[in-house]
Amino acid sequence: MKDDLRQGADRVTAILREAGYQAYFAGGCVRDQLLGLAPKDYDIVTDARPEQVVALFKRTIEVGAAFGVIKVLLARGRDYEVATFRTDGSYSDGRRPDEVVYSDDWREDVARRDLTINALLMDPVTEEILDAVGGRSDLQAGLIRAVGTPARRFEEDKLRMLRAVRFAARFDFSIEPQTRDAIRQYAGELSAVSKERI
Repeated sequence: MKDDLRQGADRVTAILREAGYQAYFAGGCVRDQLLGLAPKDYDIVTDARPEQVVALFKRTIEVGAAFGVIKVLLARGRDYEVATFRTDGSYSDGRRPDEVVYSDDWREDVARRDLTINALLMDPVTEEILDAVGGRSDLQAGLIRAVGTPARRFEEDKLRMLRAVRFAARFDFSIEPQTRDAIRQYAGELSAVSKERI
């Protein structure tokens, strides 16, 4: 039996798909389900552009429209972040990309994400896992690994280092050696992250 939160997520993805767009669950909700945990929220990724997402739903908030993120509000306690597939440009401030380029390919979207265990997608209908970065095997092995080149991921966004350590502590996972070395290399640059985020 699916809970209300999941039913709402299914509804959002169904509306996107009925309009001809791709739509998948992404990130933490997929990771948590594979770990046997109940997701606290569902994030959705799609090839629909932000304005197309807004046009499909009655109540939306442009929480991160510059980065392709629209919050869809279905009911109290049931809101869903819907993000457009994208690639990121350079990161001059060590936190956010200077520009994003929307994509039609989910593989390009997951390639820019922080950690492999957070870069998994799930088909909401078949529950097939889409994994282009080895996140599922890292989850099974209890490993925290950066997507792609660790130094590049942490140079782009310093907050990712804290996220890696937080997930290692939360799940009692090991940090993969190259990822750990890159965290040591860039740890002195955490001042780029706001105190509130830390």
